[in-house]
Amino acid sequence: MLIQSTLIALSATLAAAVKPLSVKNQFFVDPSDNIFQIVGVAYQPGGSAAYDAAHGKDPLSNGDICRRDAAILQILGVNTIRVYNLNPDVNHDECASIFNAAGIYMILDVNSPQVAGSLQTYNPWESYYDTYVNRTFAVVEAFKNYDNTLAFFSGNEVINDESSASQVPPYMRAVTRDIKNYVAKHCDRKIPVGYSAADVREVLFDSFEYFTCAEDGKSDDPSRADIFALNSYSWCGESDFQKSGYVDLVEGFSNTSVPVFYSEYGCNAVQPRPFTEVDAIYGEEFSAVFSGGIVYEYTQEDNEYGLVQVNTKDQSVTLLKDFYTLKDQFAKLDWKKVQGVKSAKEGSGPKPPKCDKKLIQSKDFYGNFTLPDMPPNVDKILAKGVSPKPTGKLVDIKDFSIKYTVKNADGSVISGLAVKALGSDESNAPGTNDAKLQDSGSVSSGNSTSSGSDSDAESNDTKNSGAAGSAIAMTLPAVAMGAFAIFAGLAL
Repeated sequence: MLIQSTLIALSATLAAAVKPLSVKNQFFVDPSDNIFQIVGVAYQPGGSAAYDAAHGKDPLSNGDICRRDAAILQILGVNTIRVYNLNPDVNHDECASIFNAAGIYMILDVNSPQVAGSLQTYNPWESYYDTYVNRTFAVVEAFKNYDNTLAFFSGNEVINDESSASQVPPYMRAVTRDIKNYVAKHCDRKIPVGYSAADVREVLFDSFEYFTCAEDGKSDDPSRADIFALNSYSWCGESDFQKSGYVDLVEGFSNTSVPVFYSEYGCNAVQPRPFTEVDAIYGEEFSAVFSGGIVYEYTQEDNEYGLVQVNTKDQSVTLLKDFYTLKDQFAKLDWKKVQGVKSAKEGSGPKPPKCDKKLIQSKDFYGNFTLPDMPPNVDKILAKGVSPKPTGKLVDIKDFSIKYTVKNADGSVISGLAVKALGSDESNAPGTNDAKLQDSGSVSSGNSTSSGSDSDAESNDTKNSGAAGSAIAMTLPAVAMGAFAIFAGLAL
C-alpha cells in the first residue's frame, strides 16, 4: 500500500485542477454555473511568526510544508484556505500549484504586520500613503496569475468598535477602490476584492451597507466591495440558530448584492469544539444568503483554536480532537447537494443600494461617502504597475508525497499520505482524499495546549466574549493576523 501510494504521488503532475471562480449575482459560481460554497480553514502555520521578511519566509513559501498541509486539508474536506500575512517578494509558485492541484482555492489578505503594511484603525489617514498602497498592489501582482486565487481582502477588522467606525470607513473604501482599479488594469480576470469585518453588531451592518452600496447606484462602482465577510464566533458549543444570532445575520444580509461569508468562525468557549454550526452554515436557510465559511484555524497556537499541532523542530504534525470532530461534521452533509445548486439568471439578484447616509443607522458611524483621493504617486503606480514587479505562475508538480511525519491523535503514523492531484475543474470535497485515520470515536477529548511555536496570540476571552450583540466580542483577529492592531496601539 505504501509503495503504491508513493508511486502515485511521484507520477502525478499538475493539470490545473481548479478553474477560476467568478461572482454572479450575490454568489460565487464555478465554471459549471453551480453556486460555490466555501469550505475553508484559516491557514497561517506558526502564527504571526510565519511572516519573516528578513529570511524570505511566509506561509506559502515552503513547498514541502505546503505538500504536508495540502494533504491534511484534503482529508478534512477543505476547498479554500485563507492566508493572512504574505510577502509579495517571495516566490509562491510551488505552494500555489500544490494547493491548486489539491483542489483548494486561496483567499488572501493584502496587508501585513510590517511598517507600512496596513491601514491603521485610528487616524487611518496617517497610514494611507504610496508605500502602503504599493504593497497591496504587489500582493495582487504576486498572486493574480494563479487560477486558485479566489479573492483579496483589502482589510481585516479595521473597524472594531464605534470609535474606529467614525474614522476608518472612507479610507477603507478608498483602499478597496485602489486595489480594484489595479486589478481592472493589470489582471487578466476580475478577481474579487472585499472586506473582512469584526462581528460587532453595533457597527457590522453599517459597515456592510457602507462598503457594498454603489455611489452611482451601479454595480460596477470601483469603490464598492465585491465581497463582504465577517469573523463571527457567536455559535458556541451546542447552540442553535436562534441563540447564536445566526437568524439575525441571515435577516440582516438577506438583501445582499455581493457574496457574504464567514471569514472566520469556530468559537472555542466550549472545548473540544463540537462544530455543530457546520450543519447550519451549509443548510438551506443559511446558504440561501451566505456562501459558506472559514474555520479558525489550522495550527494550534497559544489561543487553542488549532486543528493540528505542528512540532517546529522536525515539522511533524499531530491531528487534534477538533480535526476529527470537524471532519465528522463535514462528512454528515450531502456535498453534491450543497455544491450542486444552479445559479440564477445574471442580473436577477438584489441590486446594490445607492450610497446614502440614510443607509447608516449608528450615529457614530461615518456616513459621508466622499472618499479621499489617491495618495501622491499612486496614480503613477496604478498606470505603470508596481516595480519591481512580482510574478507568479502555476508550475508542474511531479512529486506529491509527504516529506514530514503526520500522526493521528494517538501518536500512530498515518502511512502513505500524499496529496491527491485532482482533475480539471475539480475542487476538493470531503472524501476526496480517503487516507486512513484513527477512528474519531477513540480520540481523547482534549487538544494539546503546547503550540510548539512562538505566536503572540490573543486570549480566548477576546474572541469568545459575549454573544452576538456584544460591542467587544470578536473584535480582533488571533495571532495578530489582521496586523492592524499592531499599528493602532491596541493590546494584543
